[in-house]
Amino acid sequence: MSAYQNDIKAVAALKEQFGSSWSAINPESVARMRAQNRFKTGLEIAQYTADIMRKDMAEYDADSSVYTQSLGCWHGFIGQQKLISIKKHLKTTNKRYLYLSGWMVAALRSEFGPLPDQSMHEKTAVSSLIEELYTFLRQADSRELDLLFTALDAAREAGDNAKAAEIQSQIDNFETHIVPIIADIDAGFGNPEATYLLAKKMIEAGACCIQIENQVSDEKQCGHQDGKVTVPHADFLAKIAAVRYAFLELGIDNGVIVARTDSLGAGLTKQIAVTNEPGDLGDQYNSFLDCEEISEAELGNGDVVIKREGKLLRPKRLPSNLFQFRKGTGEARCVLDSITSLQNGADLLWIETEKPHVGQIAEMMDEVRKVIPNAKLVYNNSPSFNWTLNFRQQVFDAMVAEGKDVSAYDRAKLMSVEYDETELAQIADEKIRTFQRDGSARAGIFHHLITLPTYHTAALSTDNLAKGYFADQGMLAYVKGVQRQEIRQGIACVKHQNMAGSDIGDNHKEYFAGEAALKASGKDNTMNQFH
Repeated sequence: MSAYQNDIKAVAALKEQFGSSWSAINPESVARMRAQNRFKTGLEIAQYTADIMRKDMAEYDADSSVYTQSLGCWHGFIGQQKLISIKKHLKTTNKRYLYLSGWMVAALRSEFGPLPDQSMHEKTAVSSLIEELYTFLRQADSRELDLLFTALDAAREAGDNAKAAEIQSQIDNFETHIVPIIADIDAGFGNPEATYLLAKKMIEAGACCIQIENQVSDEKQCGHQDGKVTVPHADFLAKIAAVRYAFLELGIDNGVIVARTDSLGAGLTKQIAVTNEPGDLGDQYNSFLDCEEISEAELGNGDVVIKREGKLLRPKRLPSNLFQFRKGTGEARCVLDSITSLQNGADLLWIETEKPHVGQIAEMMDEVRKVIPNAKLVYNNSPSFNWTLNFRQQVFDAMVAEGKDVSAYDRAKLMSVEYDETELAQIADEKIRTFQRDGSARAGIFHHLITLPTYHTAALSTDNLAKGYFADQGMLAYVKGVQRQEIRQGIACVKHQNMAGSDIGDNHKEYFAGEAALKASGKDNTMNQFH
């Protein structure tokens, strides 16, 4: 017997127990409301989605072709529409997640107004967005089930038992829109205690997976900006431990931690690491510093020095009081960061790169996997990359290496529209299309995400509407470019009253007041024009 039928039976028994005072209660209506409210708390969501992620990670270990994907969100409605679209077109949410981008929280959710990705926004905006995303996903469940309940009633009324049985099966086997969210906690918004407190708020809101980076919290920069400053490993590992303690305190024992290293593009450190003996982790961190050998007589006022192998080394210090790493050490530092993080509580890695290049990513992951064979990567398929130019240049360089004639192309101008229909451009586009598949097979990428997709799609679609509407197209710009496309493509939001919950509310009114219910979905509701 399905959960739906069990609920009907259980409520019927309760109704009988309480007698005539419950005469207005319809057990099937209660069963419907329970089905529409499967997840009662954020912790239930966190546990449910953590189980999904762990299952997906194990399946990827067995077969690298079954990688996972997500798109970034800055509003609950955006996340809801992504999952509705996934279910409509792909029929299942399997292996599809959502990503919560700190960049988009800063740029679009802060009370200070638009901010750069530098951890200046309110940190509770992050946990609030997680809660909002899951509120909208739960509402997507309610709406889709409500449509099934309405169809079930219609089939019963028509006496179509076969149709009623088919719809009942869809209700009994309903797949929720609730999926894992990989949530960005930046560099922890403070010390390890601050990291722990915010992680708890995020988990309580429903996060099963928290991504944290190894930058200095009060110097944090976007991963694709200059001026990034990393912390010694001990500092970062303390924050990883803080997140793990938060998961364990709240009973999400299999919560997922993504350790992100920004070392590839971070040439600076604020601190020289503590080291107790040669070769320890602090010593390894310091070994990448850009130093000059000096004598004791050359020591200046306020100089900081390191003693290694009997030599005095003075790290180069900038006017900002930051120390710089040697050029060309970024990849080695990423490898050390990755291994150390996985050995100390992290589950997945994130290596922030300056370009989308499978070979570069694979080289670093090959080194990591020599130590930790099942190391897996979350990779940022970032809009900060010029994908067209990057891949056309990669193809151009490959053609040169193969001795092919590239005289028809100017490498510096490959973004030009004049190259769009060329063989080089077509090869590059195919490599872009297969980038995720290739990266998962060759470089251990378990999860591919786009951080800021809806930031850009919202801007593009708004520009297209505005340029026509405020010019000579008027309403035709909206009707032709938006509403007609919604109708033709079956976009649920064309019935915006239904999407906002009007029909759910009507059905609840009928549960509560019976025939006396004042409903909005009558013949004069203009949404009927879209049947």
